Amino acid sequence: MRFETTAIHSGGGPCPATGAIVTPIYQTSTFVFEDVGKTRGYDYSRTSNPTRKALEDTIAALEGGRAGSAFATGMAAETTVMHLLKQGDHVISQEDLYGGTYRLFENVMKNFGLEFTFVSMDNKAEIEAAIKPNTRMIWMETISNPLLNIVDVEMVAGVAKKHGLITVADNTLPSPYLLRPIEYGIDLVVHSTTKYLNGHCDVVGGAVVAVDDKLAERVKFLSNAMGTSASPFDCWLVLRGIKTLPVRMTQHCQSATAIASFLEKHPGVKRVFYPGLKSHPHYKIAKKQMKGYSGMVSFEIVGGARAVKSFLRRVKIFSLAESLGGVDSLVEHPATMSHASMPESFRKKVGITDSLIRLSIGLENIDDLKEDLKQALEHA
Repeated sequence: MRFETTAIHSGGGPCPATGAIVTPIYQTSTFVFEDVGKTRGYDYSRTSNPTRKALEDTIAALEGGRAGSAFATGMAAETTVMHLLKQGDHVISQEDLYGGTYRLFENVMKNFGLEFTFVSMDNKAEIEAAIKPNTRMIWMETISNPLLNIVDVEMVAGVAKKHGLITVADNTLPSPYLLRPIEYGIDLVVHSTTKYLNGHCDVVGGAVVAVDDKLAERVKFLSNAMGTSASPFDCWLVLRGIKTLPVRMTQHCQSATAIASFLEKHPGVKRVFYPGLKSHPHYKIAKKQMKGYSGMVSFEIVGGARAVKSFLRRVKIFSLAESLGGVDSLVEHPATMSHASMPESFRKKVGITDSLIRLSIGLENIDDLKEDLKQALEHA
């Protein structure tokens, strides 16, 4: 089946007991055994649940992986993946990444004996120079948050395979509709299902898709042992959202391209970050490996801190809030919101300036969005 059909029909189909076309919410903590030592396939919802399994199978099918696991949050998914490693292992990570991921690596996992080196993931020589005898993993974001840099996934996967390293790609921003990293040689794909997969700003969740049975079984074991799995109702909400993922992503991309072009021409904007613009340094890579450029646009505003505050207070349709990927358009200031956990010196090093603003382009009328940005920029 093609992607659009898979998004609707994967995950098990109609309920075999009732014929319900929508996957039921199995809101239960435990399952009755048929006999001593004999179950109907489920025993306890932390370990496995039919609603969660439907979501896991769906995401695995969309990503082209062997098996999926669904988690309570995106950070729960990332934390679980980190436990594939052991004390003394070294991870090479993209430097311009989500603030919560940086916080997990620097302020949590380091305390358990893991080592991290942050590099520019578009520089093959820098990646290879960072490899040490104890390196075990390369971590990347296929579209970085918030600078929207594009990783040449095939190049990174090639470096990793040459040195026997596990590759992990956070594919949240493009979603599998725009990019499937496993097709380029990636071992594990991570998602915050809170974002585009769900698409309605009404649930938090995460997912991991593995390329082979061995990795998939280990992730499943860790999820059960650590208790990081997602609830049935949250899984049901994400399943509902996935059914409209292709049409939503098409509109997100179309509107974001229009907004990026509008901002690029505005005198109140210093610089625009959007991989669909030819001015973007990774435009050719994005065009090669993706079928669209996602719905995120970042830009630096002219006028410094005062202009930032004025702009954020002036917008009307764009809501000042963290998160992204929903039908509602959102605006945020990375330095004080999503990336506040990063030290200021590190933010400046990777290019996350105090004048940077991040937009999540929703599904509102594009002219209304442009007018809202225009009046806020003029006021700022």
